[in-house]
Amino acid sequence: MRLPRLTSFLLPLFVALPLHAQDLATTCRATSSYDVTLQPDSLLFDRPSPAPVRVELSQGNLRVDGVAVRLDAEDQDRLALFERDLRALAPRVRAVAQRGVDIAVRGLHEEAAGMGLDADTRVQLDQRLAADAASLKQRIATSNSTKDWQGDAMNQFVTRIQGDLLPLVAGDLGQQALNAAMNGDLQGAADLRDRAANLATQLEPRMRQRMQALRPQIAALCPAIQQLSALQQGVRDDHGRVLNLLQIGE
Repeated sequence: MRLPRLTSFLLPLFVALPLHAQDLATTCRATSSYDVTLQPDSLLFDRPSPAPVRVELSQGNLRVDGVAVRLDAEDQDRLALFERDLRALAPRVRAVAQRGVDIAVRGLHEEAAGMGLDADTRVQLDQRLAADAASLKQRIATSNSTKDWQGDAMNQFVTRIQGDLLPLVAGDLGQQALNAAMNGDLQGAADLRDRAANLATQLEPRMRQRMQALRPQIAALCPAIQQLSALQQGVRDDHGRVLNLLQIGE
């Protein structure tokens, strides 16, 4: 099943912010098979298949798979509004994503506070969280394409975040387990080892629940997304194919 790419542009959050593209698709019922890139003078929609694989909008002008499409005045106006409105939506989307980062960081701080980590570990965790949050916010602020949040590029970013945080906490819990065992508290040591081993799987559902706070802000984007879908209706290329850049489910 293809990832709904336009929705991943609308909410580019990663594993530490476990609200996936499908959640936005569920909220606004909006999907697309295209990647979208905001270029300085045009919007580019592209996908591997099926045709058309490349659709470019620029101030009411349309090119499909490299060929200029003749449009009447009404369709030109529709596409010009589509491009304008999508560009206007981008900063709103970024604001939701930035809010998601803040919620996630606060949640991770609160989770760490309940783990009984030692002072040095908490300081390191705070520093790494701050650095990773700043990096993600910068990535969100400068992103102009869904491709920034797909495949290997996103996986590498997520892996780096996980590599920063999880070993630090797991190592502290492991040391606590060792200390407990040396003091004769074998059950306490076993519990701590289990917590360290299950850290990621236990953390995700709690973080996902925290991210529900974003739901109203996501829902507030839906009317603009629905308007985009309406603007594309009826516009066809030279082969008679409707653009269908964005689909809204029932």
